[in-house]
Amino acid sequence: MIAESIVNGPGLPASGVPTTFPKVLVGSVSQLQVNKPISFNYPLDDEPNLLIDLGQAAEGGIGPNSSIIAFSNICQHLGCTYDFLAPGEAPVCSPGYSAAGPMGYCCCHGSQYDFLKGAEVIGGPAPRPVPSVKLEIDGDSIYAIGMNPPTIYGHGTAGSTDVTEDLSGGNVVTSESST
Repeated sequence: MIAESIVNGPGLPASGVPTTFPKVLVGSVSQLQVNKPISFNYPLDDEPNLLIDLGQAAEGGIGPNSSIIAFSNICQHLGCTYDFLAPGEAPVCSPGYSAAGPMGYCCCHGSQYDFLKGAEVIGGPAPRPVPSVKLEIDGDSIYAIGMNPPTIYGHGTAGSTDVTEDLSGGNVVTSESST
């Protein structure tokens, strides 16, 4: 599916750093399958996120069942990419582990995030939850419209709540392919 911006892009002040998030099509409600994540980059073209229908109401969830969420796919511990686990699944790095619920699991150092509770840290060394992507639904279309704190790993001061820092250090997404 092709995701595309429906705005001309974020405003650029004199500093050259955007101050507003783009509104970008990232998927559709009808294409989502429960606990099958769709990857997309946002707000910068090199920052992965996961869009998932958890099949049950989740903190910050949208859609008919409040079950659709999206989170940065960058671990807050040291910036590794973590994996999504559906209930009962095990990460490749720890085959004896069984996820109690939908979660993120980072094989780099064992950080674990509860996706039903806003990606709160439930294990490992991560100091804070991963940021969530603000989503909006229009008909069947799902749009990314911003980020929620904390800032994405590697942007600004660790743990900052100034989400405009998420727009610095790269190219803001205007269109892309989702997989």
